[in-house]
Amino acid sequence: MAPPSRTLGVAFSDGPDFSRVAGAVVRADGTLDGLAFARCTVGGTDATDAVIDCWRALAREDVRHVACAGVAPAWFNLLDLSRLHRTLDRPVYAVSYERSPGLDSALREAFDGEALAVRRDAYRSLPPRVPVAAGDGDADAADDSRFVRAVGVDADRAAAAVRGLTREGFPRCEPLRIAGLAASAHREAAT
Repeated sequence: MAPPSRTLGVAFSDGPDFSRVAGAVVRADGTLDGLAFARCTVGGTDATDAVIDCWRALAREDVRHVACAGVAPAWFNLLDLSRLHRTLDRPVYAVSYERSPGLDSALREAFDGEALAVRRDAYRSLPPRVPVAAGDGDADAADDSRFVRAVGVDADRAAAAVRGLTREGFPRCEPLRIAGLAASAHREAAT
């Protein structure tokens, strides 16, 4: 599968009280084609709203996919991928870069009561993580350092998009790499 013509990559950079959110529209050739910024609360429940704010600020109907850097930015401010898909009317996927036993025990250590229940419900609503195959889509050749959770698109197609948007020598796909740089720069500029 060829990568989408334009992807909105969304990344977060945490500060002490809130996280800077950057949305970077990146063309299939890796060219930056637009930026938007928002913020969300560290440890809050507003990360999904921040992604929607970036989308709305950009007002780019030509964006075909939305890629998020992980599902638990800003200290467990969990993303609701299904809500993003419904609201943005685009395939949405979250990319992560390391093996994990899951977030359940970490959530139990950090939260209790209603705060824990809300985050566990959000976490359990997420689709499963699927390894991104290393090259030709051969599941036996899975790269154990990249995973995708997808809504609105088959996980294999999302993984193919991630592969197609990743430049040789870089571990992250371009929309997420550029969004991460922008979010960090935005946080640094604000301090």
